Amino acid sequence: MNERYLRGVEILQQLHGNVVEKVTNTVAEIAPDFARMTIEYPFGDLYARDGADLRTREIAAVSALAAVGAQPQLRIHVAAALHSGCTREELVEILMQVSIYAGFPAALNALASCHDLLAMPPDPVAAE
Repeated sequence: MNERYLRGVEILQQLHGNVVEKVTNTVAEIAPDFARMTIEYPFGDLYARDGADLRTREIAAVSALAAVGAQPQLRIHVAAALHSGCTREELVEILMQVSIYAGFPAALNALASCHDLLAMPPDPVAAE
């Protein structure tokens, strides 16, 4: 394992916990080099740069993934954005903003895809 890979794994663990093995093992079964590159380039190179913090990078990722309709990856990055300090309210606003540039269907699909991640937990006091 090279330095880029190890740096990428470290950043992924900060963002997603132990999702690294699940993602890489699934891809590695059919494309081991692609699995390695999936860690090295985005996370070992780009996410590791000093120009923006992980929270900001996750906001950019959520916006882009919602715009292109990449629902499985969007869910992963919405969870990472929450873990990085974004609030559910901020993420809903970000996905609404996507509607201006990518269209209402893209924004609605993103919201629907991430409904369980963005729904507010029930208020225990109101339930009484």
